[in-house]
Amino acid sequence: MITGGCLCGAVRFTVSEGPIVGRVCWCRTCQKLGAGGPAVGAAFKSSAVTVTGELRDYESVADSGNKMHRKFCPICGTPLFSQAESRPHLVFIRAGALDDPEIAKPSSTIWVSSAPSWACIDQTLPQVPGQPPPVA
Repeated sequence: MITGGCLCGAVRFTVSEGPIVGRVCWCRTCQKLGAGGPAVGAAFKSSAVTVTGELRDYESVADSGNKMHRKFCPICGTPLFSQAESRPHLVFIRAGALDDPEIAKPSSTIWVSSAPSWACIDQTLPQVPGQPPPVA
């Protein structure tokens, strides 16, 4: 069982299946969410995720053009989940929200064309200039 939660502990979650893919994202939205760095997350089947505690939802349109729902703890502000309306069967969980962040090991770095010149990008991972094809 995979577990995780927010900084203050008001939101906890469990995931009954392993991740589908892990990614490092340098799009401008993720840079804002990541305090200037990238966002690191892993995709899971939505049906495998169970959440306890209150979440807030911020709707936006991502650089990819997808309408997104980004969910966070309303008490401490920890970003936890992101989900595209076009793919409701998948949810990305932020690596920092996982009790064991090793679970979200990235397999690629995306939106590298938006990364600042000083970005530390793992050269051993495949790089995609923008949005990769959708995860199955």
